[in-house]
Amino acid sequence: MSARTVINGRYELEALPVAKGGMGEVWFGHDTRLDRQVALKFVRFPEGTPDEELTRRFVRESRIAARLEHPGVPAVYDAGVHDGRPYLVMQRINGISMSDLIAEQGPLPVGWAAAIAAQTCAVLSVAHAASLVHRDLKPGNLMLERDGSVKVLDFGLAMAVDLTDFSKITSTGQVIGTPAYMAPEQILAGLSGPSSDLYALGCTLHEMLCGQPVFAGSTSYTLMNKQVDERPVAVRTLRPEVPPQIDELVLALLEKKPEDRPGGADEVFLRLLPFAVDLRPLPGILNPPAAPSPARMYATVLGRVFATTPPTAPTPPATERPAAPAGGDLAEVRAEAGRLMEQSRYNQAADVLAGAVARAGDAGDDALRLRQEYADALFQSGDYHGAAPVYRQLVDDLTARHGPDTAAVLTCRLRDATCQALLGNTTQALRQLQDLLEDERAVFGADDARVLDLRRQIGLLQLGAGQRQTAERTLTSLLDDLRRLHSADHPAVASTADLLTGLRLPGRR
Repeated sequence: MSARTVINGRYELEALPVAKGGMGEVWFGHDTRLDRQVALKFVRFPEGTPDEELTRRFVRESRIAARLEHPGVPAVYDAGVHDGRPYLVMQRINGISMSDLIAEQGPLPVGWAAAIAAQTCAVLSVAHAASLVHRDLKPGNLMLERDGSVKVLDFGLAMAVDLTDFSKITSTGQVIGTPAYMAPEQILAGLSGPSSDLYALGCTLHEMLCGQPVFAGSTSYTLMNKQVDERPVAVRTLRPEVPPQIDELVLALLEKKPEDRPGGADEVFLRLLPFAVDLRPLPGILNPPAAPSPARMYATVLGRVFATTPPTAPTPPATERPAAPAGGDLAEVRAEAGRLMEQSRYNQAADVLAGAVARAGDAGDDALRLRQEYADALFQSGDYHGAAPVYRQLVDDLTARHGPDTAAVLTCRLRDATCQALLGNTTQALRQLQDLLEDERAVFGADDARVLDLRRQIGLLQLGAGQRQTAERTLTSLLDDLRRLHSADHPAVASTADLLTGLRLPGRR
């Protein structure tokens, strides 16, 4: 792009991009219509040519990210396509990234490291409650503003994985994440959940406290091997004055198995909070103490709400959706929802269907189909917390009406389990998928494509859970059957073989 390029007749870009990565590039610009500074993030296509699937995912993810409202997340203003490349228009953040701050000043004071990590937890809490996982949390994506507040960048390209992505996530060849901050399950299986973000936070907190990454290596391959196999050095070994509780927390965040890490961002926040003290000015980084800070003024008052009660982990609000206007034929409502789904406006489609579900009741095939469409809209909108119980109830009601072996029952069971996997409940998801596998074999036959794909998903989840020997057995058996059914160059054969090759590389136990 040349100097003074104008996007959509409105956004005037600066001469050069400010950042480039494997999946996108960021430009600063000016919104000429509203006369304000903005940042634009463009998708970068891996092959240099437009990719319909990547564009579809980008549109979906940008709409999910735009619903993420929190002071610690840059606002999403607009989205569009320019020269075949999708882009997001976001709030421009003026501050310093943690990577630059560490490069300038070395290890941070313990209080500031705890405060920055705690603010990040507040953002992760609201994101994870909305079923949104960042997947590339790192010092470069944490921006410290001059009033001391932290912004978590790059949620605009965070992946809210859908059902198709879940089963094909490792077949695209795209690595999502930065090796120095990637959890083992991301490296081994390409799967992420809330606990993967906590692992990345542990890497980031370690780096803020020690001034160096948890693991170092000259290649991405070396770093990935260390993330999977090597135990981290304790923070107090490198910096003895760090409190033992912080040292223990970092090691807990860096556990190799997701279920061994802390239970969630809320828990980590509460463990960090006592150490977010003595936040003295950072020379050249923060405004002087005498400078007014509307953000701190606002936060000071909020801090006094229920101030006599010890702090507890916040409880995410229950998912509530406004009912659709009363009246109107159900067929018209479903047609309207279908039109919205075709436009990837899944959240709006779910809102439309919510009212229709309430009016239709629970009985009858039409009501059951309507509820399944509602669950699908919730799922596609990224609301896995909301979709899972709807699918679960559908399984019970469909089974009572039509028996346990219908395609609709099996589909709802798969999607409920997928919700659990995407929410990070790997053990529960595996149990549900393994039960489903036996029933699908009985209904469809062992060589059915649905059964084979389910076996692959189970192998991926086993990898993500750190069950590497079990996963190897699952995937080896699957590869034998795929080779019996398909030619050597079949995509399923090649991708499964690649997974096993990665497991068996030297240095992998």
